[in-house]
This record gives sequence, C-alpha cells and structure tokens, in this order.
Amino acid sequence: MKAASNLSSSLPISPSHYRSTAVFTPHRWIASPSTAVGDAFSSCRTHLTRSPQHRYSLKPLRCNVSKTVPDQEMASTDEQDPRIAKIAKAIRVIPDFPKPGILFQDITTLLLDIKAFRDTIDLFVERYRGKDISVVAGIEARGFIFGPPIALAIGAKFVPMRKPKKLPGEVISEEYSLEYGTDKIEMHVGAVEAGERALVIDDLIATGGTLCAAIRLLERVGVEVVECACVIELQGLKGRERLGGKPLFVLVNAMA
Repeated sequence: MKAASNLSSSLPISPSHYRSTAVFTPHRWIASPSTAVGDAFSSCRTHLTRSPQHRYSLKPLRCNVSKTVPDQEMASTDEQDPRIAKIAKAIRVIPDFPKPGILFQDITTLLLDIKAFRDTIDLFVERYRGKDISVVAGIEARGFIFGPPIALAIGAKFVPMRKPKKLPGEVISEEYSLEYGTDKIEMHVGAVEAGERALVIDDLIATGGTLCAAIRLLERVGVEVVECACVIELQGLKGRERLGGKPLFVLVNAMA
C-alpha cells in the first residue's frame, strides 16, 4: 500500500466500463482552477456521455483548498486496488435514457452487487476515517444511499440536503442555476453548527451546480467543507472546475 497525499490532494480512481467490457487507460487529471461558485450550473445526471468508456487511474490530483483547512495525511490506497475495477463493472450504462442520445449511469446494479457496494463504502471510509469530520451531508437523492453508512463508519452525523418542500421543519435554502431557470437545495435549521467539519457526498458530479449549492449552504452557517465525494464524475462537463477550489474525490471517471 502507498501513502496517499495530504488533504489538499484528491485521489481520483477511474476504471473503464461499458456493459461487460472494461478498458483501462492510465492518464493524469488536470487540477481544476478555482472559479466563481455563482457561475455553477445544475448537476444534471441526464447530461451524460457520448462515449461509454471510463478510464482507470490513481494519479494524485492537487486541488486548491481554503487556507483554514490544515494539511492532513489521507487514507492509504493501492494503485492496483482490484476493488476499483469491480465497482466500475457493476455500474450499468443504459443508452438513450431518459431520452435518445443520453447514456445513463445506473448505480442500481452496483447496489445489487453486495461486494461492490461494500467496497464502494469502504473506499470512502478508508479515506475519511480519523479526519475529524463530524458531518456527512448527502445530496438528494442518491447521496442518501452512500452518505449514511459512511457517516456511521466514521462517527459522523448524516444531514440530508433536500429539494424544496421536502423537509418538515424550519429550513435554510440555497438557490442555484439550471440550464433553464433555477432550483433550490435545503436543510433543516440547527442540523449543523458553526465550526463543524463536513463531507458532501453524491453519487455523481456532472456540471456541479448542486454540489456548489451544498457547499455555499454549509459555509453560510459556518461549517468547514473539507471535501466533496462522488462515486462517478462525468468528464468534459467541467463540474470539478465549478466547486470554488474545493477538493473532489471520485472513484469512477466517465468520459463526456
């Protein structure tokens, strides 16, 4: 096992998969520039890839983080970790869904594979255990699948970040831009406290709008967002660049 980089580094792990075929191509990712969060667009899962290929890589990526975030050593990982390829193979790609020309990244098949699902959770837990994270904020809806088991394993509370009018109590909300119009993300007032350290998790990052809104919402109430984490990243949609310099950790990298 090789020691991973410190907290200001992200360790993308990206296999290739389309149906039953896996193509692994080593590559190096490019660090994202810090951009204005206000320019974010919606994190749409329907803006998917023309190519079904994923790439396999474990090259370290150094991201810009706030100076208030201290450097820390992250969990160790193996550059040839066999779990990554199995996770990629468990994700089904469905062509022409929900409309023609779209390749949909279907994680329901990953959830049916007990070993791959467990390995997915374990990889996140290995990265964040012992990093003084007290909040795991999961974005509706698939962030609710991966967030709670990670939160329990690292000893953090889980905070759901929901669409408007889904939470029953008093809420605080953050608006973000869609391709046509706007939307909001909300969480309960009092769910988090100033000074807490949070991980924001979702299943997939596309254009990054929802993740950006989640970061802004947490930071408005004084929470330190340590990192964002997703199972899948769609390259080419520049979602990583819209995170305002926050580090992003992903397991599977889908070409876009």
